[in-house]
Amino acid sequence: MNLDMLALPFAVTALGDGVGDPVIVLPGGPCRGPEYLGDFAGVGDVRPLIVLHPRGTPRSGGLSRGWWADASDVILLADALGLSSFDVIAHSAGTRLALATAAQFTSRVGSMALITPPASWLSGTPSDAESIAEDWATAEAREALAAMTTDDPATESEFRVAFRRQAPASYARWTAVEQAHATIGAVSLASAEAWFIDIPPDATDRIRATSHPRALVVAGSRDLLTGVKPVADYASLLGASYTLIEDCGHYPWIEQPETFRHRLASWLTGPE
Repeated sequence: MNLDMLALPFAVTALGDGVGDPVIVLPGGPCRGPEYLGDFAGVGDVRPLIVLHPRGTPRSGGLSRGWWADASDVILLADALGLSSFDVIAHSAGTRLALATAAQFTSRVGSMALITPPASWLSGTPSDAESIAEDWATAEAREALAAMTTDDPATESEFRVAFRRQAPASYARWTAVEQAHATIGAVSLASAEAWFIDIPPDATDRIRATSHPRALVVAGSRDLLTGVKPVADYASLLGASYTLIEDCGHYPWIEQPETFRHRLASWLTGPE
């Protein structure tokens, strides 16, 4: 399929040469350039992956209309691909977009794999990141975690500095591999702020009340961005299967690629 011929108001790219219906991938950030997904540990060789570049990412341009309204873009992409029902893989902030899509278009989403989702906003469970950090965190991760509570960027340059300063909290280690990955995928303050505009006041209640499709939630045991207990409770609230990847932060396909690929492959080829 020539994705350039879809004539959509946002960019899309493909990953992998898998067989079967394509899976729609929703990256995080929010509105971070999806290049940070890399080859996604080869999951696209199990099923073809179509990555939606949300409004506000560099290749799509513009700004998000808010993650609730942007759910209609997921449906636009599914329609363009000829999918009446489709599977979704979403990472981090993109999991909000997946849930918004499932809540508003209940007959369209066949299944969801939600990777290292921010969870306290939905589960109500306070973050346990501090206690996790006490058990293992590197000096860089501790400094990054502290910066997450004190940084309040007001300009694009301050936002980029804060993003770099906070990056070590995203990983179980801070070697050259993680440091290189942290530089991939452009982000902006304006795009991140737009992601959270015009969210209906009852959005959380509507998501909680939705009869959710088959779902998998993947957590990292050393993810200081989300914590662990909030993500486990989030999975329970959604009636989802839950898998915890050990010695792993916010990007399991980078730090534990073989385990991540195996668990996603099992999910994508499992029962309907």
